[in-house]
Amino acid sequence: MIFAAIIAAVSLFSYFSARQDNPVTGETQYIDITVDQEIALGLQAAPQMAAEFDGLDANENDQALLDQIGNSIVATSPAGRTPYEFDFHLLADQDTINAFALPGGQVFMTRALYDKLQTEEEIAGVLGHEIGHVVGRHSAEHIAKAKLTEGLTGAAVIPAYDPDNPSSASRAQIAVLIGQLITLRYGREDELESDYLGVCFINDAGYDPNELVGVMEVLASADTGNRPPEFFSTHPNPENRIARIQEAINNTADCP
Repeated sequence: MIFAAIIAAVSLFSYFSARQDNPVTGETQYIDITVDQEIALGLQAAPQMAAEFDGLDANENDQALLDQIGNSIVATSPAGRTPYEFDFHLLADQDTINAFALPGGQVFMTRALYDKLQTEEEIAGVLGHEIGHVVGRHSAEHIAKAKLTEGLTGAAVIPAYDPDNPSSASRAQIAVLIGQLITLRYGREDELESDYLGVCFINDAGYDPNELVGVMEVLASADTGNRPPEFFSTHPNPENRIARIQEAINNTADCP
């Protein structure tokens, strides 16, 4: 019991003492990894993430368009003033309607979702949202919370993990973390913040932020009745989500 209490106390102290200010959102977050560690983890997880969704799509033109739109959003928004190394990947999966981001700037969209989107503005809406997850450091927050509340196996290795020396942590421990990132489900507040940041970022890039509302409507119409698109499974869709997006559109003057 004493040993367990010590572990609990150390976990709580470690969590609440690891405070970092986010220069884009202005929030103080409980995160115990560095930006360099986020980037390294995302790069390590990217190949496995791609493999989960049939690998990279072979259409070079569509991939080039994804890069063009994504890089435009980064270059013209506060995301471009962060140290994150953004890279955009079109995945070959034609059945799973989804998009997601790993920590550090690795952003993915499936072929199934890409084909549902009708305009560059709609593609920008999805990418802006995922860039928002990266800039909001939601994966890093998730790792810290998992370490505190679930005793995530191997999570304790992260503060000591040297991205320039991957052997500083065991492969097994890093594999556990990568598995957590691949199955990550963001919470409601993370999704709403990413919607807000997505509106701001695509507006900065000259795209119509109303297209993010259009994306939600396109995805809702893809619900066949058997189950909703996977996007709604990994991106919770509260009833007021579109209303919150419209509120953000009306207040872009307050964007970071």
